[in-house]
Amino acid sequence: MQSATNKSRPQGGKGSENKNEVSDTTSVLLSAKQMLLIPGIFILALFLVSLLPRIQSNETLSISFWGACTVLLLWSVFLFRRVVSGGKRKGFVLTKPKPQHYIQAMVHMSVYIYWGWAWPPVQEYALLLLAQLFFAYAFDMMLAWSRRDTYLLGFGPFPIIFSTNLFMWFRDDWFYLQFIMIAVGFMGKEFVRWNRDGRMTHIFNPSAFTLGLFSLVLIITGTTDITWGAQIASTLSLAPGIYTYLFIGGLVVMYFFSITLVAASAAIVLFALSALYFSITGVPYFLDSEIPTAVFLGLHLLVTDPSTSPRTPTGKLFFGVLYGVGVFVLYTILDMFGTPTFYDKLLCVPLLNLSVQWIDRMVLPLRTNKTLERLGLGVTPSRRANLGHMAVWIIFFATMTLVGKTDSRHVGDSLPFWAQACEEGRVHACDRLLLLESTYCTDNSGWACNAIGAQYYSGKHVAADPERALEFFSRACELRFQAGCLNFLDQSTIAVSEPRAFDLRLLLREGGQNLMEMSEPELYARACEHGWEYACPSVAVL
Repeated sequence: MQSATNKSRPQGGKGSENKNEVSDTTSVLLSAKQMLLIPGIFILALFLVSLLPRIQSNETLSISFWGACTVLLLWSVFLFRRVVSGGKRKGFVLTKPKPQHYIQAMVHMSVYIYWGWAWPPVQEYALLLLAQLFFAYAFDMMLAWSRRDTYLLGFGPFPIIFSTNLFMWFRDDWFYLQFIMIAVGFMGKEFVRWNRDGRMTHIFNPSAFTLGLFSLVLIITGTTDITWGAQIASTLSLAPGIYTYLFIGGLVVMYFFSITLVAASAAIVLFALSALYFSITGVPYFLDSEIPTAVFLGLHLLVTDPSTSPRTPTGKLFFGVLYGVGVFVLYTILDMFGTPTFYDKLLCVPLLNLSVQWIDRMVLPLRTNKTLERLGLGVTPSRRANLGHMAVWIIFFATMTLVGKTDSRHVGDSLPFWAQACEEGRVHACDRLLLLESTYCTDNSGWACNAIGAQYYSGKHVAADPERALEFFSRACELRFQAGCLNFLDQSTIAVSEPRAFDLRLLLREGGQNLMEMSEPELYARACEHGWEYACPSVAVL
């Protein structure tokens, strides 16, 4: 093994302030055997993980791991033979770890830990996350050596793997697609490049590129159900105080990488558009929040990659505004076509990445505007200005929290609200009501199954379908809801009744965990607050 030390500009970092910094880098050349051995360590680790019970419990999952190991091993042998025959040695570049890699990775990890505490499948997925890291290091290393002589060894794969998996997992029977998705992300970073500010760099945020591409494929093929995408988007809210938690994690990223204007402007635009929609229609734009939890996560840890966002403060502001508008519009478009709406936060990021140079050029004429420069919204980056923007964002988020628009109860959590809105003919209210009743029926609420069965039988708010109505009545009866049994046996008069205590424990969860431990007095008080009028006399008696 042979090494040499030299001086070079750091690749990436905290923005424009790094332009005058110089860091020591060490080049380490490897022998052909060492070049075969080092990727082999990661391949062996991936193979050993495949032997664990979690992987062996599913044959397709095991084959996916072994297939990935085989491809990586063959690739490493090919590189070994090429080095031996050509005599040109490969190696590593060792440099000071990049904060944008390890700090973002730590923030990502904190989200996994908190989310996993509230939703156990995240804990079960941890082994698959580790396996993807082994795969990513081996793949990225050999991809670099296939195109040049050195590989920059650091924490680079961590934020790519962590960020990708915060938004999409493939189910065990389709997990080979997860490895392909990771590979596509690294290839996009390596091959899809442009000249920006005098240096060649990747165009797309690697995780956003592959998430956007695979989202399109899943939408076109109608195969969303082979992923955990919908569950990931909905279960983040199971963690108590998740908005505040993500907000605090986001502040860390904002402080170190000056991306406050991107995240804050996107959040403010989404909040404003949601409020405007509610004032016009009387119903929330998003089902049960002003900004969905997964979108709030995305605007902090997906769209804010400093390497693929505008350099100037004004550009970052426009970039964030465009992301907020893009998510808002895509939500409607996806809903119109019956496509899962959780894709809204993923599809527009690659398009925004393509626009960054245009945005920075567009705002250049503002460089003479002294007012914008004083506000930190001109074209000159400033750490002091970023701190001021962070202060404004903290005040705005605190205001959102105080008026009950983040972690507290939302009007969309109330089924009686949606029932009343449906009766009044408000926009999309009946569709939302059916969606909620169907969801709660799936969660084993007999009342919800009977209610949606009655909807399909009467045909008042949905096309009449007596056969489907009977299926829901049967399900309600199986769940020991008496009205459901009566309706299943005789549809001459459709019986309805109020939710039982067990049903309320599901219907009142406000996007969080089920309320199985809540006492009945507390439960009925909560039901009364949610608009279930039958529960209010019980509260008065208590």
